[in-house]
Amino acid sequence: MKRIGVFTSGGDAPGMNAAIRAVVRTGTAHGLEVIGIRRGYAGMIEGDFVPLGPRDVANTLQRGGTILLTARSAEFKTPEGRAKAAENLRRAGLDGLVCIGGDGSYRGALKLLEEHHIPVVGAPGTIDNDLYGTDFTIGFDTAVNTALDAIDRIRDTAASHERVFFIEVMGRHAGFIALEVGIAGGAEVIVLPEDPLPASVCAEVISQSSAKGKRSSIVVVAEGGYEGGAEALARDVKACSGIEARVTVLGHIQRGGSPTAIDRVLASRLGAGCVDALLSGASGVAVGEVDGEIRLTPFREAVERRKDINRKKYELAKVLAL
Repeated sequence: MKRIGVFTSGGDAPGMNAAIRAVVRTGTAHGLEVIGIRRGYAGMIEGDFVPLGPRDVANTLQRGGTILLTARSAEFKTPEGRAKAAENLRRAGLDGLVCIGGDGSYRGALKLLEEHHIPVVGAPGTIDNDLYGTDFTIGFDTAVNTALDAIDRIRDTAASHERVFFIEVMGRHAGFIALEVGIAGGAEVIVLPEDPLPASVCAEVISQSSAKGKRSSIVVVAEGGYEGGAEALARDVKACSGIEARVTVLGHIQRGGSPTAIDRVLASRLGAGCVDALLSGASGVAVGEVDGEIRLTPFREAVERRKDINRKKYELAKVLAL
């Protein structure tokens, strides 16, 4: 193996640049030439490739987003689009690929391997923390801390005005962010996709909190935890109980910003681990960290096996909300 490619795909996540940096510098240390593929699978189809050396990734460790950019590609979802991408990769002389992204990115990488026999490994870059085979994904810790900072500020206002606030965080199919910030932010109610909560139950908990002397409440809602999100839940709670609430949707603010130390170290380990995996002959695997150790998980298992929330944490959140 002499030349490898690296690309980011799907939603951006803080720490992606740290992973790119680790791939480039680890690859260089092993005598490999590293080529950056800009704009993910779209750039792969268009042949948007750029050589990357150690100096090209200097001062990127602390930057959010991705210096290689990312894009959705409808064309790559077609056999013809994937064939065009594979041909460009062969023309560039790439012996292997490192994919940094989420489940959709992994599925695309698996297609390249199965249809065109291109060696590829992946690093889990997504704030949702929903990929099996790793305790944490790149960007999750930063997203949690960003959301927590916002919740802390909103709690000040909630307490000052004696109000109920519904705060929506990202997590369409997984409630990892909501659970983590709900505990850290002292939420009275946490609404998760893994454990849907009827509006009537949410209203009852808020009413019980008020009866215990709480003059304000915070309800953290994963975007996929209630049909229609926090806005719909607040509306339904009012309809069944008369409880007035304010709603804040944090949105894409959770994806941006400088990565935390935890995300920088994790991304560095996983990026380096991807290069090591390719050099060892591995392919079609996701590189993760489990119990502090690097672990390889087949792509198909990483995207098809459900990663559940920590149920003990969820029960703890209910106790601490008393």
